[in-house]
Amino acid sequence: MKTSDFNYQLSPELIAQTPLKQRDQSRLMVLHRDGNSIEHRKFHDILDYLERGDLMVFNNSRVIPARIIGQKQNDQTRTEILLLRRLENNVWEALVKPARKLTVGVQIRIADVYESSGAGIDANIISQQEGSIRTIRFSDDSLLEKYGRTPLPPYIHTPLENPERYQTIYAEEKGSVAAPTAGLHFTSRLFEDLHENGIQTTFVTLHIGLDTFQPVRVDNPARHPIHKEYGLLNAAAARMINRTKELGKKIVAVGTSTVRLVEAAAQSGKTQPFAGWVDLFILPGYQFRVTDAMVTNLHLPKSTLLMLVSAFAGRDFILQAYEQAKSQNYRFYSFGDAMLIL
Repeated sequence: MKTSDFNYQLSPELIAQTPLKQRDQSRLMVLHRDGNSIEHRKFHDILDYLERGDLMVFNNSRVIPARIIGQKQNDQTRTEILLLRRLENNVWEALVKPARKLTVGVQIRIADVYESSGAGIDANIISQQEGSIRTIRFSDDSLLEKYGRTPLPPYIHTPLENPERYQTIYAEEKGSVAAPTAGLHFTSRLFEDLHENGIQTTFVTLHIGLDTFQPVRVDNPARHPIHKEYGLLNAAAARMINRTKELGKKIVAVGTSTVRLVEAAAQSGKTQPFAGWVDLFILPGYQFRVTDAMVTNLHLPKSTLLMLVSAFAGRDFILQAYEQAKSQNYRFYSFGDAMLIL
């Protein structure tokens, strides 16, 4: 298995730059693993593939305004900080630009240019990791939300008019630097339809972090250093998952982040309550313990997410589906269309 096995070519015109006006009007490619067949539907048709008693598991992590603009205090160089994860009070791991100028000991001032009261935050780089990763101590990280901006993936170049469109409608627990985008297609009405049709729902939390921004650069993907993301799966969710499995109904994981968390919580067999760092790297050959079906978007070439869905549905079948998506002008990536893998 090589990283190049998960490559494909994509025209930039197919990368969705803006979300659809109506979330559930996106297209839905339905992949049937039992016969390697593919259907093309609308997302609101997803109910046609679910049965009473099935359980949909959602990641309720909320994207924080993690993009912080500041200035070096000694020479006024413009700086950019992308928060990745909180290590302790006022201390964060982050990506920085320009990395060559932001080394240990550098002081950064973060403030609203329209404020004259002296309010703001001071930041001090206290350690330096590979590339542009730094550990930063802030004078008061409770103010970061005030000064931060919603981070968008680097392939999205169109400004987002409404930052809430990069949040799921059920986003609650603050902590992600990228949205769990498979959930962006769900509406309040669709949730009502799920419940009216006897489809169960539950919520878990996995704060999406560094690895979303890290391409696989090694030839052997098994040697890619997967980064940890913090997850929570409570006792009630664990009971629902186990009971649904016992009754022979489907566990439908909404998003690859949800898949990683529920699978990490079931490494001993049955799903257990979980609170901690998730570093599970799912590659082809992995034996899924919980996930019976998956809702996901169309992922970047050579990404860990493409490898995960290939582990679930088979690499050849996934790449075949991606070629169909390209030929039928599906919208790719975060604001793009969806897949339901059965």
